[in-house]
Amino acid sequence: MPIRKAIIPVAGLGTRFLPASKAQPKEMLAVVDKPIIQYIVEEAVASGIEEIIFVTSIGKRAIEDHFDRNFELEYRLEQKGKKKELAEVGAIGKLAKFAFVRQNKPMGDGHAVLTALPFVEQHEPVAVLFGDDIIGGKVPALAQLIQTYDKYQDPVVALQEMPKAEVSNYGVIGGTEVEDGTWQIETFVEKPKPEKAPSALAAVGRYIITPEIFDLLSRQKPGKDGEIRLADAFAAYLKGRKRAMYGRRFEGTRYDCGSKLGFLKAQVELGLKHPGIGPALAKYLKGLSPSELKAKG
Repeated sequence: MPIRKAIIPVAGLGTRFLPASKAQPKEMLAVVDKPIIQYIVEEAVASGIEEIIFVTSIGKRAIEDHFDRNFELEYRLEQKGKKKELAEVGAIGKLAKFAFVRQNKPMGDGHAVLTALPFVEQHEPVAVLFGDDIIGGKVPALAQLIQTYDKYQDPVVALQEMPKAEVSNYGVIGGTEVEDGTWQIETFVEKPKPEKAPSALAAVGRYIITPEIFDLLSRQKPGKDGEIRLADAFAAYLKGRKRAMYGRRFEGTRYDCGSKLGFLKAQVELGLKHPGIGPALAKYLKGLSPSELKAKG
């Protein structure tokens, strides 16, 4: 089956962005003039996704409202003749078909994916995009994963090569490169110590999962931390060896907006690409002297 649905888990508390995330979801923090979550939805839609299932939690209502219509705002924009702004606001709710389901307990990313299962057909593969990563590039990162899935018809994870010191923050794969940028995965190790990591290739924020992965998740017992993890399902899938699993090193720039530094990098680099403020921002940054940068630091 073609990939037409995507699950986006957004149930996390966003504690790294407190106090900014105290009263609003961290996914709704703006990068230039759009919330993080809209960049991710736009990537999914540009990759051919037609239906998006958000897995939310208490306090995430703003995400629902963002992708719904705001009749009062649209009316006021129309009355003031702000046609460009009206078109932009009206287009958000038409990007895809949206569904929202609440994860009642914080039981891990695997449990969040399972929560969306009522919206997925029994034999349907789906995309999973996490709400921390903005990935820019000529070809959407998810579209690159879908290309790999279309060829092999097996689960696919997005890969990025990480500095050795950072691999302990990710799930890391070991395997064989079967074509340029594509690996057949043989091992999947969650947060290994740098000296024990099978490679420097880490799984980041984008996946294609198949019904076999859903089946493993549904039978999976919570780990020591009480959570059901996608990483454990991947490890079990590979251990069974009934089918293969692949990793795709995507082409593009990833901004880890789950970290403050990554969020700031996204502001600067995407701001420079913005047609409205890019030239002015570039001029400002170019005009900063080393002594001013040091003083501002």
